[in-house]
Amino acid sequence: MIIAPVPPAADEAPDLPVLVRQLAELLGASGRMLATAESCTGGLIAGACTDLAGSSTWFERGFVTYSNEAKTQMLGVPADVIAAHGAVSEPVARAMAEGAVAHSLAQAAVAVTGVAGPGGGSAEKPVGTVWFGWSLDGQCWTERRLFTGDRAAVRAATVRHALQTLVTRLRPAA
Repeated sequence: MIIAPVPPAADEAPDLPVLVRQLAELLGASGRMLATAESCTGGLIAGACTDLAGSSTWFERGFVTYSNEAKTQMLGVPADVIAAHGAVSEPVARAMAEGAVAHSLAQAAVAVTGVAGPGGGSAEKPVGTVWFGWSLDGQCWTERRLFTGDRAAVRAATVRHALQTLVTRLRPAA
């Protein structure tokens, strides 16, 4: 888990269209489909994926679950988990990723829930805090990041990190 502030990474990863093409190739080669479950990004991850022509061969669906009720109704995130930990938390990110797979035909999912700002932060969860959840072939992992910058920068960094991590995990071991 990374908790130190992370500036938006412009030079660390390929640009977004290249990253999406890499993801498309890896998912296509393995016959897997992707589902997204997004809160703080409001569908930007799904939008980046579907910007690529032919994405219907590997992108199954996207859930924009901005409200707590949507997380519960669309993804099956237990309301008591949200009440106990808050929407921006590891258990909710995990449940969102698992719920995206359970409520779709996908074998891979990425979920994000965070505080993009400019308001809404707290001492425990400052603006820029994002919890990620990924599910791949029944295995789920999570990560917390703290991004710096304005709302647009936090959301852009979230999209990039969500996709880059999935690409890295899908790549065959060298």
